[in-house]
Amino acid sequence: MDDMAFEMFKLFNAGYRCTQIMMKMALDQEEKENEDLLRALNGFCIGIGSAPKICGVLTAGIAILGLYAGKGNDLEYPKPGYSGMVDEYSEWFEAEFGGNECSDLIGVVSFTDWNTKQEYKLKCGNVLMKSYEKIQEILMNHDYEFGCRE
Repeated sequence: MDDMAFEMFKLFNAGYRCTQIMMKMALDQEEKENEDLLRALNGFCIGIGSAPKICGVLTAGIAILGLYAGKGNDLEYPKPGYSGMVDEYSEWFEAEFGGNECSDLIGVVSFTDWNTKQEYKLKCGNVLMKSYEKIQEILMNHDYEFGCRE
């Protein structure tokens, strides 16, 4: 198991879910913490509102791109290329995984037994790893240094 997979495994076992894991790893890369942001992203885990809809890994990736290039205050605008990065990630995600809803990606309709189904965790782990790597690639290709927003 490589370092990234092990870190994701540790975060999952600490109770974080897909959206939070993606963001926590991005924040950790910068040696920053933001508990409010992690709490806010909790509702996007297991599909939006636990209704196996839009995958939390997709929304987390878009949120990470926003950290780097999105609007953050009254006096700024999204950086050039931000919309293109979001589109690139969204299009890649759907092509790579065959859809963007949790139910399509991992083949379930209900998550009531989420914590007892190891195969769901493995499928989500694969989506997490590939997506986290893709976000880094997109940022690098648009002249951002992952882990450094200063």
